[in-house]
Amino acid sequence: MNDNRIDRTLAELQKNNKKAFITYITAGDPDLETTRKTVLSLDKAGVDIIELGIPFSDPIADGPVIQRAVQRSLSGGCTVSGVFEIVKKVRKSITSPIVFMTYYNIVYRRGVSAFVRDAKRCGADGLIVPDLPLEESDELLKAASREDFRVIMLTSPTTSPGRFKKIASVSRGFIYHVSLTGVTGVRNTLSSGLKKDLSRLKKLSPIPLCVGFGISGPDKAAEVARFADGVIVGSAIIKIIEQNIEKRKEIPGKVGRFAEKIAAAVHAV
Repeated sequence: MNDNRIDRTLAELQKNNKKAFITYITAGDPDLETTRKTVLSLDKAGVDIIELGIPFSDPIADGPVIQRAVQRSLSGGCTVSGVFEIVKKVRKSITSPIVFMTYYNIVYRRGVSAFVRDAKRCGADGLIVPDLPLEESDELLKAASREDFRVIMLTSPTTSPGRFKKIASVSRGFIYHVSLTGVTGVRNTLSSGLKKDLSRLKKLSPIPLCVGFGISGPDKAAEVARFADGVIVGSAIIKIIEQNIEKRKEIPGKVGRFAEKIAAAVHAV
């Protein structure tokens, strides 16, 4: 039996003809204890996979909302070891897969094999590294393979069919398809070519394609879920955290209620 929660979760959803709802929050925003409670709340809300950002000082793929979250986290003293410790605590209570999202400098500085080993041991299941190109990913992919850990690769509207095939050939878990060119953030409209892009890519590989960047709420999430295997929502959730910094005890509940509405919309497709 496969030991990786990401694979098991996606296979179970596929068997039941359901789409995945994936959320992103920045660990340590506004503090690690609030993060711990928010992860528990997301799990309870019906989120299928939880992405947890490990803050880095130069988050090149992130828009203003996540950049501010990263700054709040770093200002609060968040560390990689602190994030691992939080995951170890929540893993005792939840079965949802947890995927770290961070930049390669963080992984490299800890040591590639050490990072993957420690991430796996604390209870994480995979890793997304937006600034690591396929051509330079070999060391990380080998380390991940040894630990039955998933490296989630990214594709975008500008990814050629040939390059997509190469990415898909080394990918396990799912592929994170960026819905538009640009950085993260809430948008009011979806890319006009998204449906066509996904249809084209699905013919090239059976690996699940989950879509992120710009999805703002239940309606947009449901719209994307009709032609993607999963929907990723980040900035819209972090906005709720940002708006409640002064009432941080309310953050887990408010985030959970928002996520519950999106989960219901995605799972109803």
